[in-house]
Amino acid sequence: MSAPIAGENAQHLVELRGQKVPMRDGVALSVDIYRPNVDVAVPALLSIIPYAKGDAERIKQARWYAARGYAVILADMRGRYDSDGQWDPFDPKHKSDGYDLVDWISKQGWTNARVGMIGVSYVGWTQWWTASQAHPALKAIAPIMSPPDPMDNLPYQQGLLKGVFLDVSACLSGRVMQIIGSEPYCGFRPRRSQDFLHTPYLEINRQRGMLDAPWFEKVIRSNLSSSAYFKAIGYTGAESWSKITVPSLNVAGWFDEDQPGAAMNYIGMKRYGATPEAKSPKLIIGPWPHATTSVSKVGNVDYGPQAALDLDAYMLRWFDHYLKGVDNGIDREPSVSVFVMGLNKWLSANDWPLPGTQWKKFYLTSGGSANTASGDGVLAKSPPRKGGSDSYIYDPAHPTLSPYKGGNIEDGALDVREAEADKSVLAYTTPPLDRDTAVVGPIKFRFFASTSARDTDWIVHLVDVDPDGHAALLAEGVMRARNRDPEKGGAFNAARLSEIVPDQVYEYMIDFWRVTGSVFRKGHRIRIDVQSSYYPYYLRNLNNGADNIGLVNAADAVIATQTIHHGPRYPSYIVLPIIPKGKLDSE
Repeated sequence: MSAPIAGENAQHLVELRGQKVPMRDGVALSVDIYRPNVDVAVPALLSIIPYAKGDAERIKQARWYAARGYAVILADMRGRYDSDGQWDPFDPKHKSDGYDLVDWISKQGWTNARVGMIGVSYVGWTQWWTASQAHPALKAIAPIMSPPDPMDNLPYQQGLLKGVFLDVSACLSGRVMQIIGSEPYCGFRPRRSQDFLHTPYLEINRQRGMLDAPWFEKVIRSNLSSSAYFKAIGYTGAESWSKITVPSLNVAGWFDEDQPGAAMNYIGMKRYGATPEAKSPKLIIGPWPHATTSVSKVGNVDYGPQAALDLDAYMLRWFDHYLKGVDNGIDREPSVSVFVMGLNKWLSANDWPLPGTQWKKFYLTSGGSANTASGDGVLAKSPPRKGGSDSYIYDPAHPTLSPYKGGNIEDGALDVREAEADKSVLAYTTPPLDRDTAVVGPIKFRFFASTSARDTDWIVHLVDVDPDGHAALLAEGVMRARNRDPEKGGAFNAARLSEIVPDQVYEYMIDFWRVTGSVFRKGHRIRIDVQSSYYPYYLRNLNNGADNIGLVNAADAVIATQTIHHGPRYPSYIVLPIIPKGKLDSE
């Protein structure tokens, strides 16, 4: 074993770097260890990382926990940095590697064989993958802003290929981070608008100059959850959740790229967890972008100092209870805490969706010209008595643009007025509200639509319209048309495709992947926008009906006429989760 590293904490901590730990197939992973310089065994915290484990902030966090009585183990993932093996972000060996690392830690003399796991984003994935293997020494996890399975968020969002994943793919090509600039996502984000026009999408990583990522082709070719590639790494579902024995601390942000994972896993573990502890997860959602909880201002909106969360301090209480047995009351606190924007306060409960939520339908109607925010589209509380429809043209060569250069939700409640001026966007708006209306929780959009193409994308936004016209994007649902399941009311099916016959009306049911907790103030209006592209946040569907859009060339793109139907025969509506005023006042 390597000698301790001298440094500012050397008198209190033991720091060991470059320890090689053999996996069951003989591949050795590199770990760094930070632990108290004491003679008693202590609990351990493991983090399995595709990024640099020697990052300054990561080291700072490891020392912080070590100074509070934990051995912290930072591991390079298989094929990354100092670890051996071939890198593939969705290699199922990551599951067994997690198990083997926990097993190795539990047998070291400096631990008491009680292991927890920490980490953000992809590192949350590694926690769930490890937990699904149920090593008895693993006692608790804290997956922060962790994605669910690949078809439910990244790389694919309900069938749509997500631009941010292509940036991450470029960053993670090869063994070390590929950095081309100081901008977000290793400098690749500003190049989205240009790079994502390249077809077929199968070639984008190589076209960007990333030559050492053979796995990228597997990602693009495996566009269904039933593919062997994604099926092997999947973990969200009753079969996997029912094997997990540990409590989970699930944290997400309203402006978090990976938001759906936290609530999905909270609900799944509460229903299917293998032990009473596993059935007692926690869920925290705040007004944060991806990968941080310490901010109170996102974009141009300041939500007040109460919005920021000292996550390390909270996780310390979590692990003190489950790894050290400290009776600090965290297990008796409400299991759900969500921040309501606009009200700028936290609501707590013991379930999600919040108990007492009222599910309100708002129906689409118009005089046939709902195009743009200046059209005649209305979002009504009562079902329309007359049938009608609205149409727009979706041309993949001229996609509807997302706000700003990157168009990331981490930029906050984006102003979408520019997009809403495009005739390829249908807008349905309520009259000014006569009272404050709190929308907190899951959102469903049931609608009837036809397209002249054999496939297309449907994208729906929930927007808060200020009296001055400012239109703030708060929530979103999407679906690739061919992923609709005709046997389940048109809901999304990740495992198989259905047929879309041109100009035939189909029912769709979209569960919003990004939901919200926000108050629409009196005098504001609620709006939903319907469109078929949001570029470059999502890569374009080229509409030609192919089984895999990632293999299609732009020359084969099809211009589509899209029609949204509404009325008694085709009742298209959105279901919003309304929190009664009494519930808000009582918190």
